[in-house]
Amino acid sequence: MSRTLLVPMDDSEPARAALEHALAVHRDAEITVLHAVDELESGYGGGPAGGADDAEPVFFEDVRSTADEYGRPVETTVVEGTSADAILEYADEHSVDQIVMGSEGRSGVSRMLLGSVAEAVTRRASVPVTIVPS
Repeated sequence: MSRTLLVPMDDSEPARAALEHALAVHRDAEITVLHAVDELESGYGGGPAGGADDAEPVFFEDVRSTADEYGRPVETTVVEGTSADAILEYADEHSVDQIVMGSEGRSGVSRMLLGSVAEAVTRRASVPVTIVPS
């Protein structure tokens, strides 16, 4: 039985490092790369406007390119919701075995006001979470 991994992606260097870690270390796992679109942040420059129904993020092209370098397929998905909640909900609904994510994605005032997504996911996840430093 193959393992399923969830790699949250926000087009940051830590998120890209997490993807590369998942591809290199978990060679037999099925990998889903998830991007959460928070409509509140979208209106203030935090992400693509219009929500999850709009076209997938441009950086998914880089995700697929990186996966191709490792000779691995990945699934990509976009969901609506605050980052930590969306990650945890997706993991529960799709029987994810492990979450692999970067140590930080947000920076500056946004991180101070909203807290660390990685910390929130680690504290609340029902599956193991691997935090990959940038």
